Amino acid sequence: MTRDDIIKMAGEAVDPDIIAPAWDNGFWTLAQDELERFARLMAAAEREACAKVCEEWAASGAEYSLLDAIRARGAND
Repeated sequence: MTRDDIIKMAGEAVDPDIIAPAWDNGFWTLAQDELERFARLMAAAEREACAKVCEEWAASGAEYSLLDAIRARGAND
């Protein structure tokens, strides 16, 4: 997941009628429900990314390599 992906999800989580976009003021202000929405979006994106890793490794039968591949996802952050 890239920085741009994260910023896009944060933008999807906020209520545009309440908050000025970050590019206008340099700060993100999130209400609790917006933060919860953002966390759900992030979790869904990570689940989908892990599912794609599983699909790539499914035919190989290399379960331990699959576990290593999923755990290594955060290594490049």
